[in-house]
Amino acid sequence: MTIITVTAPAGRLGLPQRRQLAESLTDAVLEPEVGQRAPAARMGFQVHFHDLPSDSMAIGGRLLCDQDKPRDIITVNIVVINAAWPAEVRAEVIRNVLARLAEACGMPAPSPTWWVNFEIIDEGSWGSRGGVLSILQLLDSGVFTPARIEAIRAALQQPA
Repeated sequence: MTIITVTAPAGRLGLPQRRQLAESLTDAVLEPEVGQRAPAARMGFQVHFHDLPSDSMAIGGRLLCDQDKPRDIITVNIVVINAAWPAEVRAEVIRNVLARLAEACGMPAPSPTWWVNFEIIDEGSWGSRGGVLSILQLLDSGVFTPARIEAIRAALQQPA
């Protein structure tokens, strides 16, 4: 249902940070998506960590390995199945993700060179369980709050 990909320079995020982020980034997206902290929904979330060598990342047109003082570059890509994702919910998720990343890195605030991208996959463009998956198939799972179900149905223009 949701894939969160964290890309950082090799060695930037250690195992303790990855453990913390695996859980905290899941929660940062899960709660706004389903409307509550729902342990049963956690299996629909994947967090992938990608480490890149300093000669495979650049900012300002210069590779990190060529900079006197390399920048702290981290990108987080969030891919979700189409549902009710108005701007204020997407903004909440982005703020949540940046805050959890700062916590895991022991920083008081996110770095200005950390970027989060939020991508919504159109209905009919998400495959799982041996076929194409719709968010509508998941609404009866018991993890979504009634308010989220109503918002999702309205966003997809589906009757109850």
